[in-house]
Amino acid sequence: MKRLLFLFITFHALSMYAQPSFLEQIERNNTVLSAFRKQLDAEKIANKTGIYPKNPEMEFHYLWGNQSVPGDRVDFSATQTFDFPTAYYYRKKISDTQNRQVDLKYLIERKNILLEAQSTYIRLIYQNALSLKWEERLDQARQTVSAYQFKMDKGDASALDLNKAKINLLNVQKEYDSSLAEEDFLRAELNRLNGGIPLDLPLDFPSIWLPVDFEQWYREQQEKNHLLQYLQQETALSRENGKLQRSLNLPGFSVGYMSEKVSTEQFRGITLGISIPLWENKNKAKQIKARTLAGEESESDARFRHYNEAKALYGKAVRLQKIVDEYRRSELPDNTSDLLKKALNAGEISLIDYLFEWDIYYEWISNRLESERDLRLTATELMQWEL
Repeated sequence: MKRLLFLFITFHALSMYAQPSFLEQIERNNTVLSAFRKQLDAEKIANKTGIYPKNPEMEFHYLWGNQSVPGDRVDFSATQTFDFPTAYYYRKKISDTQNRQVDLKYLIERKNILLEAQSTYIRLIYQNALSLKWEERLDQARQTVSAYQFKMDKGDASALDLNKAKINLLNVQKEYDSSLAEEDFLRAELNRLNGGIPLDLPLDFPSIWLPVDFEQWYREQQEKNHLLQYLQQETALSRENGKLQRSLNLPGFSVGYMSEKVSTEQFRGITLGISIPLWENKNKAKQIKARTLAGEESESDARFRHYNEAKALYGKAVRLQKIVDEYRRSELPDNTSDLLKKALNAGEISLIDYLFEWDIYYEWISNRLESERDLRLTATELMQWEL
């Protein structure tokens, strides 16, 4: 039953972080990814070069004779050199591994771009909600100034009270303008990530799901972590380079054809050669072995760090979910604004108390929105390889 519950919740988590349409647009339109794709295509072609035998060599000699040696001498030769045969097999394997790494490099860069886009979108949702609340408060602050201006004209309020209301209005106006500026900046960032094409997105916080069993979820997630896969391929590449080097430490060969003609005599035949690797690749195998050991250590360290980072993010997300649930259970009454106005008009509270109560009210709203935002940002980072 626990397994079924885990699969059910994980399915919702994956559907929540399955690539929404706007992320598909960004992947298609993002200029960084577009340039990166072309760069990696060239890198793939480069990885396929240098894996074949060396070019054949041909030589032609024409030597003039003299009085003591009548007739001219003509030589011709064609030679092809080969490494030990297994070297070509390992070069092919290395090339294939490098191209798999190229694909993983793209997936890692793609994930980084989409994670930035998803995080920016969540911040935009938060900023838009905050701007709407500041707009409400700005309207309330303007009404307060108008009310106290009217009272002062009638002699029912002092200039000091009116100044307090005006100062409050200026402060609220500043916060509202700053919030709008940040919202515009986040919209511009999303458009930039989409290749400069404007995006029209719903600005409501999406629902959030978290896996019940972290350990089981993490074991399944490792298969989707392209960074860990890249490091694993890096280690495999070092091992294959070691095998290639051992093949290159075996003798190489050359075969060819040669003809020689002097006066009326002509000679033809084949040539055979062997290359004995004595000094050229000295210590190369030791270097590759050391690099392989270093790669294995890096891979192990990356897995350790990734596990602990994911576990910390999961713990943070669970705590934030509890905070959000607490905020949802402690909803403020919808008529809070009306109650404050009635109390002020009835003289039950002073203007300072009235403004202070508004500060408390909007601080509660701001903190709740921040918790909603932080929960989704944390969950997005936790499930970044699902993007």
